[in-house]
Amino acid sequence: MKYYVFFDSYGDVKAVSNEKELVEKYQGTPDVFFQTTCGSLPDSDRQRSTGHVGTLTFDRESEFRDYLVSLTDEVEGFFECEAGSRPYNF
Repeated sequence: MKYYVFFDSYGDVKAVSNEKELVEKYQGTPDVFFQTTCGSLPDSDRQRSTGHVGTLTFDRESEFRDYLVSLTDEVEGFFECEAGSRPYNF
């Protein structure tokens, strides 16, 4: 199944939609999903943000969930920082 993931400008996952939800909620286009999640639609009540939508394909939802969990593993190992903090480039 395909998953559409909105990553903010820091690379954090902010919204997820699968193929079925994309058709039901976002007119079947990743562009509408992007505009909705980043708050760029005129009637949006979301705060405007920047980012991008990535398209990921997994055979099972459990594989997709494992992938999302693995995204935080990289940040945790850098000087014991938390997922929300960004280390400086030394």
